[in-house]
Amino acid sequence: MSTISTKKLFVLFALIALVAVVAACAPAPTPAPTAAPPTAAPAAQPTTAPAPTTAPAPTTAAAPTTAPAPTTAPTAAPAFNGLSFSAPDCNYTDKAKNVAELKSIVAKDANTVVFTLCHPDPDFLYKVAFSAFGIEPKAYLDQTKGDTTKIGDKPIGTGPYVVSEWQHGDHITFTANPNYWGPAPKTKTVILKWSTQATQRLLQLQAGTADGMDNVATEDFATVSKDPNLKLLPRSPETVVYLGMNNKFKPFDNQQVRQAIAMAIDKQRLVTNFFPTGSTVADQFLTPDIKPGYTDSLTPTKYDVAAAKALLAQAGFPNGFDVKLSYRTVVRQYLPAPDKIATDIQAQLKQIGVNVTLNPMESGAFLDQTESGNTAFFLLGWIDDYAGATDIIDPNLGSGTKQFGNAYTDLNAEISAAGSVVDPAARQQHYDKVNQLLQQYVPEVPLVHGTSACAYLAKDTGDQCSPFSDEYFQYIANGTNQVVWLQNGEPLSLWCADEEDGETFRACIQIYDALYNYEQNGVKPVPALATSYEASPDATVWTFHLRQGVKFSDGSAFSANDVVANFDAWWDAKNPDHKGRTGNWTYFTSFLGAQLNNQ
Repeated sequence: MSTISTKKLFVLFALIALVAVVAACAPAPTPAPTAAPPTAAPAAQPTTAPAPTTAPAPTTAAAPTTAPAPTTAPTAAPAFNGLSFSAPDCNYTDKAKNVAELKSIVAKDANTVVFTLCHPDPDFLYKVAFSAFGIEPKAYLDQTKGDTTKIGDKPIGTGPYVVSEWQHGDHITFTANPNYWGPAPKTKTVILKWSTQATQRLLQLQAGTADGMDNVATEDFATVSKDPNLKLLPRSPETVVYLGMNNKFKPFDNQQVRQAIAMAIDKQRLVTNFFPTGSTVADQFLTPDIKPGYTDSLTPTKYDVAAAKALLAQAGFPNGFDVKLSYRTVVRQYLPAPDKIATDIQAQLKQIGVNVTLNPMESGAFLDQTESGNTAFFLLGWIDDYAGATDIIDPNLGSGTKQFGNAYTDLNAEISAAGSVVDPAARQQHYDKVNQLLQQYVPEVPLVHGTSACAYLAKDTGDQCSPFSDEYFQYIANGTNQVVWLQNGEPLSLWCADEEDGETFRACIQIYDALYNYEQNGVKPVPALATSYEASPDATVWTFHLRQGVKFSDGSAFSANDVVANFDAWWDAKNPDHKGRTGNWTYFTSFLGAQLNNQ
């Protein structure tokens, strides 16, 4: 047995003691931020802005008796140079006559963004949670100059998936984002495919070559319900389909003509013949559950063919007129059978002498033409983006809208006033006037609040059918590494800031996060890139606290500057990244008001 000298023992014990002291003095490791679950509910309701959260009083720490000298000088964190953009004042408008809403956007620090508004907006949280406002890296935005085509070739976001392939005309393949801040997707690969024919989509589902599909045809509801291998998930009818009339085109410059068209449509006949159970006649643009917004006391326009013919005669058209009805050949929740519904409207208007020629169009071309104000008479609809009147009224009928032709000044003023009042009773008074003016001017004839449904294989889990068509693929699983999901049409692009198409938005929410997202299968905003927010009592200052440790799919770090850079690219027409695809920026201008430098 070997022996150890006393001197060596003394040195050994001294070393052990020194290690213990150093370990005791070392700082505790900082815990990694915990991702908030994506279904946590927010702290605010859409019509009342919450009071700002009171910051806790700072805690005073006891001073140490002796401050140990650091062995090495600490490395200073690089200073954060926060971006900020502001308007010179709140008197600006844009060429579409949208009024100012944004006053400034500031990256207060790396994890805090502050929006200051020109007027109260109690729905601001709901707006910034919309899928058009997904965030991409500032560096990539600058690299692509905001060109939607370039961005779509290789989209970079913080969402649960990345695009590994887009075979135009056939499918998009999504694979799990290895840098995703939330729980890993249940299925690694998702293939999004499309077909305009609901019957074709159902055949693929029945054959087991697909796992889920959108917009089951009305006549197939019973088929799916009775099939033990399938399951039907109906949506609530948060939609409206309408006939639009552009007053820049004759004879729709005549108010009596527009009123006659409204009287001549048997809406109940459309519901009975073409829409699934749960759909209802639309007597206003808004659904009855939207409050403030829907007017209970408003008497609906009565279906009356004789009165419609008499009104046409008064307008100078005793023998009617010829007109072309444009619509897109895409099945939507609000339009389950486009050709059949258009043909029925054609037959109904024939009764008052209006001879309709049907003009079916490709979806993208139809939307571009209609939104730019170049379609006289058209069949279109709306799926709610959030549960508020500003979502349905402002994008479709607000001052920036071109689809109905020249603006109705008093209508636009009431819409603007309704959206900027915090008190619900005061807001309702403005919406009552909005609904009365819509019935008087008839820029559109609301027809039906249509429901729809999704269908899934019975064995799949995590299935969903969002009221807003926001299905999150990361929750769907079938026991394999691949899920196939079918929708009505191909996405128009993969940067949604300058888009307005539901099929496009469904693709984008797999790739991008907004500050808040909408909850799975629900209507509430829930934390995403922001974990919390505060709003001033008058709803003019909104502060968002960002999730820390988030990375984009390319591995770059996310910060407040990315949020500010994206919002300014959408806001400022002189921003070098303000390009987009069409240049319409429909959702930004309808939700967040006028663009800077866009006269």
